[in-house]
Amino acid sequence: MTMLLDTLGFAARSVIVFVTFTACVVVFVRALRGRREASVEGHLEVRLVNERLEASAQLVREASLVGPSLKAERKRLRKEHKERVPRELRIYVLDFKGDVMASAVEQLREEVSALLAVAKPSDRVVVRLESPGGAAHSYGLAASQLARIRERRLPLTVCVDRVAASGGYMMACVADEIIAAPFSIVGSIGVAAPVPNAHRLLERNGVDYETATAGRFKRTVTFFGANTDEGRQKFQEQLDETHELFKGFVKRYRPALDVEAVATGEYWHGLRGLELGLVDRLATSDDVLCELAEKADVLAVSYRMRQSVRQRLTASAGMLVERAVESAWSRLQTPML
Repeated sequence: MTMLLDTLGFAARSVIVFVTFTACVVVFVRALRGRREASVEGHLEVRLVNERLEASAQLVREASLVGPSLKAERKRLRKEHKERVPRELRIYVLDFKGDVMASAVEQLREEVSALLAVAKPSDRVVVRLESPGGAAHSYGLAASQLARIRERRLPLTVCVDRVAASGGYMMACVADEIIAAPFSIVGSIGVAAPVPNAHRLLERNGVDYETATAGRFKRTVTFFGANTDEGRQKFQEQLDETHELFKGFVKRYRPALDVEAVATGEYWHGLRGLELGLVDRLATSDDVLCELAEKADVLAVSYRMRQSVRQRLTASAGMLVERAVESAWSRLQTPML
């Protein structure tokens, strides 16, 4: 019995030593890999959408075949894949999902730069866009990235499956063609700036708040201080000026649109947007890509940002908060069926 216990003890200690050594090696390797990856901000990924569509269709076809028929079909598919020749026409597909600060613009600028470096005059660009809008300066930059494509005279199509409102529509209007799903949301050509004020609450609790400024309108309205009529008026003038810039931007890219009639801050569904001239055609992005894949190579281009563990955790927490706020806001603003 003593010998058995000694043997078991030795085996247990050996396992512990082995596990510890293995863990140390794994940690060391991950640290080296993380150090190498930290030096790279991100990487570009390119996928041939045609292959994904063909693979899905093939699975459906094979589901109804058995025996020799199935073998013959797979043999035919292998032969087609081996003999496949790249098509002359190429369609580059980008995805943009916008938050309040249009943070996806960092990936968008990399994607646009990459495709502009290789695109030929015969190529086209399709952007699948989803955004309810946000900060004017951020969406102005995002729209400018799409304008780079227009400036190179590459045909640009924007597909809206769910929403392209306010700053999202600012981006969409840059396109040669806007294609929207029937019940997507478009428009909202307006400017809003909610400014809560806690001055009276602080005053009731005996708290003074002062801001030293140089410049008459360095601060127009504030969160903690007492706002003046002059400050409010100036702030409103700034909002009106931004609105005029927004309308001028839309008019530049969609000259046939009656901007004054639609720049009321209202939004419309795709069906009504087509009647007003906000969109050019009704369809989903799936319809568009399937149609294009029949005559061109459709390449999905995406830039993946590398993030540290802390950045991923922070981003995840921020995303949860933002989704909760957007969900609550959508329930207040969007008709429910």
